[in-house]
Amino acid sequence: MSVLRALYPESRFSHIYRADGRLLFYSIVADLLDDAHTVLDFGAGRGLQIEAADGHIRSLVDFRGRCSKVIGVDPDPAVLKNPYLDEAYVMTDGQVPLADDSVDIIVAYAVLEHIAEPKLAANEALRVLKPGGWFCAWTPNKWGYVGMAARMVPNRWHTRIARAAVPKAMRSHEDVFPTVYRLNTVNATRNYFPSAVWNNYSFTANGSPSYHFESTFVARFWQLVMALSPAPLQKTLFVFAQKKANHEDTRAEETP
Repeated sequence: MSVLRALYPESRFSHIYRADGRLLFYSIVADLLDDAHTVLDFGAGRGLQIEAADGHIRSLVDFRGRCSKVIGVDPDPAVLKNPYLDEAYVMTDGQVPLADDSVDIIVAYAVLEHIAEPKLAANEALRVLKPGGWFCAWTPNKWGYVGMAARMVPNRWHTRIARAAVPKAMRSHEDVFPTVYRLNTVNATRNYFPSAVWNNYSFTANGSPSYHFESTFVARFWQLVMALSPAPLQKTLFVFAQKKANHEDTRAEETP
């Protein structure tokens, strides 16, 4: 996009640019991935993340050919038409329709902000992951500027605002879902991925400016905001939690 080309000169000749959060997230996932692994794409949808990616980023986002199997689950039946999966299933009542200890890595990109029942989601992740397996998620930080703005705007306006703020994005009405931000802070990950059963390495970080309305001035303003933000207020939350190889079967508890 024109704004990115103005801010990051490398994006004028490459699909890679230094502040792309996808590059960091999917590179870490790639470092955990083995060709014998089964990957669960949690919230796979119709495959928008792959469709929107180009170049090296696309090779990181698409897990086909890099692992034994890619399974996708989503409450939206659109997942059944996702062409980037080996198997696809529709979730009902928050349940993942897979056997216990059946997957090695769970990837959830831009999904946690939509999770209304974080306790259930965390417990389902614990159930289906093999011992030593990883839960990996990228999501807006609740207290970053994107998270705060999203919570200030009623859900019914999100599609209209998203189209105005990022007019060249590929998101259509069916790709915009209600947000609740109940599993979107480092503290929340500690609550729902407790140390008794998880090794939790979650952290916050900034990235490229979002919702800049194709204005370089607005984008630079957001860059300044991020530069001045302490860790709890940084834009993005990266969740990397490993199911301990030996653990008591203790499921996440709700925190008052």
